[in-house]
Amino acid sequence: MTSTRERILIVEDDSAARIGLQQLVRGWGFDVETAADGEQALTQIENFHPGIVLTDLVMPKMGGLDLLRKLQDSGDPITTVILTAQGTVETAVEAIKQGAYDYLTKPVDLQRLKILLSKILERNATLREVRVLRRQLREHGTFGAMVGNSAEMRKIYQVIEHAAPTNASVLISGESGTGKELVAQTIHKLSPRASAAYVPINCAAIPDTLLESELFGHEKGAFTGAIERRQGCFELADHGTLFLDEIAEMTTSTQVKLLRVLQERSFRRVGGKSEQAVDIRVVAATNQDPPMAVKDGKLREDLYYRLNVFEITLPPLRERKDDLALLIQGFINEFNARNQRAVAAVDPGAMAVLEAYSWPGNVRELRNVIERATIVAEGRFITEKDLPPLTASLGSGRGTTIASPVAPGLVPGMTVGQAEQELIRVTLLHTGGNKTRAAELLGISLKTLHNKLHRQHEEEKAAADV
Repeated sequence: MTSTRERILIVEDDSAARIGLQQLVRGWGFDVETAADGEQALTQIENFHPGIVLTDLVMPKMGGLDLLRKLQDSGDPITTVILTAQGTVETAVEAIKQGAYDYLTKPVDLQRLKILLSKILERNATLREVRVLRRQLREHGTFGAMVGNSAEMRKIYQVIEHAAPTNASVLISGESGTGKELVAQTIHKLSPRASAAYVPINCAAIPDTLLESELFGHEKGAFTGAIERRQGCFELADHGTLFLDEIAEMTTSTQVKLLRVLQERSFRRVGGKSEQAVDIRVVAATNQDPPMAVKDGKLREDLYYRLNVFEITLPPLRERKDDLALLIQGFINEFNARNQRAVAAVDPGAMAVLEAYSWPGNVRELRNVIERATIVAEGRFITEKDLPPLTASLGSGRGTTIASPVAPGLVPGMTVGQAEQELIRVTLLHTGGNKTRAAELLGISLKTLHNKLHRQHEEEKAAADV
């Protein structure tokens, strides 16, 4: 039942019931010890250190309720389940109010006990992981896959700790490349939904005509090309987490339908007639300032407030330069392992260049630079010659990137459409094919860039067929 030997202490004064439960639970893969009453249980707990205590309510010397109070006073992270006869259910309910996880009536429903222990395993694993992450942060400046020990990042970790165990929606904002999806993944992994699906969808990368079908699914024959019933992201994420990236790029009409699903917890497939119940947790993200997006009409105000139960704003890398060394070393370790390299660190001259740069592409851009440098470095240290020609921050602090080696090929007689195509081509060359960064430099949304590239492709294809 479990890959790790979780320790369970069974406290029961009836010897036959005690031995029977011990053999049964041990057969499910747990490490099990027993005690005949609450006093004996306290001694066992000191030596055995169980993660779960399964205790009868009524016993001589010390009953289950008194044992629960002792455990609560000790502060030990032990999950307690009460076993009770029908006549003492009210007392068992009181035990839950005092900190017990749940109760089971006698005779014990074995299937329900097995399900309950599975849920406790998931819960205990989450609590252990949070404790591990806190220690990891103290010792190494990392929080799971997230790297950073600056004051700004510590505040974000605190919000994640509070938000993750709940079912509340989360809205993450920040510039492209700051790690919004990494935050969403961390929230999912620290939640009770961690064993269920995590389903990400980029609202900007899907044409408006297809987005509704991607989200809600469709029935066979719902539209041209719908040759079979198809599940959407809401169905795929049932009991798990749905991550909606670039939520402000979603059309107003689709935002209305999304809001309804969040409120009603049910949806209808495109072309469908019946409602489908769904149990999901929604985490949304945008690279725009959410209140400004609401003011500009890009994000519905009611949807904004529905999503914004917990708000996380990721700082750009230029505002947390204290984390630069940690991030760089983490990337070096990652790419050493991936590419069989043995780079130790960045030398002082290269570090000075990296610290002077404003990183308009944020952590994503830093990651790409370090990956390249780790590959081309000839010695054990990354030197300035291993870096691309980065330039220092200018103007507003957003910084500039490498001057493009390819100048726009604008010539007299070129149409506006041709000039636009050339500008897009050169910008994509400049960003190494990073469409998100290219859209930012062009001053358009990612969805608009995708539409323009699709239109260019169709025009080129039509011209080739002539």
